[in-house]
Amino acid sequence: MTTTAKQNKAAAKQADLGAGPVWDWAAGHGPVTGALSATTGAWATATVGAATHLPPGWALAVGTAGAIGHTAAGLRLRNAGRTIAARAASWLVGAGWTTWAMTHGPLTWAALGSLATIGVGIGTATRSTTLYEEAREQEALAAEQRQVAAELSAERREIAAEWAERIKRVCGIEVRVLAVEMWPAGTGFTLDAELPGGVTYDRIAAHAAGLSADAHLPHGCTATAGIGIHQGRTLIDVGTVNVLEQERTYPADYGPLSLLSGIPWGYRTNAEEICVFLREQCALAVGPTGSGKTNLVHVILAGFARATDVLTWVIDLNAGSAGLPWVLPALEVTEQASPMRPGIDWLASTYEEAMLMLDVALSVARHRKTVYQDLMRSKNTDLLPIGPDIPQIELVIDEGAEILVSTDRRLKKLADKILETIRIARSMGVRTVLTALGATGGVLGNLLIRREAKVRVALTGGALEGMDLGKLFPGTRGLRIEQAPYKGSGFMGTPESPAGLFKVWRILPSQIREIVAATSSRHPTLDGPSLKAAGEAYAKRWDADRIAWMRDSRRQPEQSSPVAVESPVHEDGQRRGLNLRALRDQPEEADELISRFRQQLDELGTAEEPASPARERKDRPGLNLRALRESPEADDRPDDDGPEREEMASDGRPEWLSQALDAIEAAGPAGLKPSAVADLVGRSRQAVRDGLKAAAKRGELVYRDNGPHSVYVHPDHA
Repeated sequence: MTTTAKQNKAAAKQADLGAGPVWDWAAGHGPVTGALSATTGAWATATVGAATHLPPGWALAVGTAGAIGHTAAGLRLRNAGRTIAARAASWLVGAGWTTWAMTHGPLTWAALGSLATIGVGIGTATRSTTLYEEAREQEALAAEQRQVAAELSAERREIAAEWAERIKRVCGIEVRVLAVEMWPAGTGFTLDAELPGGVTYDRIAAHAAGLSADAHLPHGCTATAGIGIHQGRTLIDVGTVNVLEQERTYPADYGPLSLLSGIPWGYRTNAEEICVFLREQCALAVGPTGSGKTNLVHVILAGFARATDVLTWVIDLNAGSAGLPWVLPALEVTEQASPMRPGIDWLASTYEEAMLMLDVALSVARHRKTVYQDLMRSKNTDLLPIGPDIPQIELVIDEGAEILVSTDRRLKKLADKILETIRIARSMGVRTVLTALGATGGVLGNLLIRREAKVRVALTGGALEGMDLGKLFPGTRGLRIEQAPYKGSGFMGTPESPAGLFKVWRILPSQIREIVAATSSRHPTLDGPSLKAAGEAYAKRWDADRIAWMRDSRRQPEQSSPVAVESPVHEDGQRRGLNLRALRDQPEEADELISRFRQQLDELGTAEEPASPARERKDRPGLNLRALRESPEADDRPDDDGPEREEMASDGRPEWLSQALDAIEAAGPAGLKPSAVADLVGRSRQAVRDGLKAAAKRGELVYRDNGPHSVYVHPDHA
């Protein structure tokens, strides 16, 4: 008998309780029960008919009707001929025995023996026909599958031949396509191609745009070649449906994740999720304004919030806007409601709080290096075993790459802390995720960032300026910004998957609140030794006075204004700003030409500069350092080529050198020319050149030789 899973469970439960056998009256008959039912029914009918003197012809008429009905049903169900004949014969034989038994008596040994023989025959025939029908059904399914496979194989063979010919025409090489795998989402396929001798897959990757155009693929779809199972084969991913133009919301499944099993950040063109593994890696995400970078940050924070082995610390000097949506739902919970933990573990919106957070992160990393030596030795690993008991700290720093290249003195201190965290805390489970506004040389100029941030994301949104994909994904060819013109789309590369097109889910504010509520009880807590190392700075991070600005927008934390240029202090004790733009941009040839011209005029004595009427000047901060016209006080300075008595400091250096060093440092990577420094400090160009050369030899400055545009640069900006 066949029963449903629910009925079987109920029957087993009743059997365990000792309630006796349970009959399933809705089940069909098998070979044994069917034969038993037929024989007992025939015997009962014959007995009752003989006792009541029922005309025997009625039993034969009923059997004939049953045979005709089962024959019609078998034809409708397309049963085999032997199955239809066996069932019709069973009805006719049963009806014939019933008619005979009603005439001669059903209680004789001859009647009972013949009935038993008929029952065995019916059971055997039923079993045989059942097996035959099952075999027919399986064969029909197999034939259907063979037909589908044949059709699919024909389609794949056609695709293989088409692309082999296309690669030969566009790339100039002959490949043999060994297999074609259709993507489950139906958005494209993958070719497994064997390369000719001495040819690498780079030859095909370099012609990705040409192959895509030749195949007339939709915008946003590419033919990308990657590594195969060995160096003589390549896998070519061909997208046929542009999934990047579709906006998909963040998956509604907020189930637990783990840093060790990967955290999804988006999906590829084949509609499959792409996961990042950040146990040892840092991440760098760049994207101009309007490309969806803020949405990406929220998707990253959502993945960390779902993880059971991650504590997320966020630094956003732009009023903490990146982390506030993950904190406010917990702060808005009323006292009657159950308490809720924020989606992130710490939020810093000011320079002071960020410095405090980084100091705590460094303290935790250093303390873990000593206190967990026995644990790592027992696990036979040099990496701290990360888990819910010892969570990893993920520092998400919005626009952190800009902090690293800032010339502001305060932000430089912050950048040093970030770089130190990246450098020393890998094995102890403290990693960073940095964002930036563009993939430029300034952002990617730091070797430590390029080495540690192996997970890289570039959201283009169609923006062409400041997105150098070659610097962000070195060694990857065929990436073009035009392929990802949609908001939230771009390129992503990880150590596990090469750089390629991808898109970020759209996460809604309501989903952020849902994730905060769903993951509140799932967040780990900082382990005991790390908590001890973190101290009060970490323990009081949610104190009322430190988070008052989150509750009341009118109580924003005071942001210390960055000091872009450290202005020199004058004798009156006031700092006056310097406008060095004119001096920095002035060609040195013009300086020399003007200097020689004025020297000739002085030697001839035939021309004097017309005296300008004296006018009152208000005392105002700042100096007028226009390069093409000297101030009246400049006439008192010695000529450029004349002798000049230098006033030396106690250390044997010119007194004006400290002011020059400050100005050159404030000028940043652009540096200053010697002529600009001479006008600034009020000394001759020759004396300034000598002093700067000596400073360069001592390592205080770096001379950048660029012909007439040569400048001196501070070592911090070299």
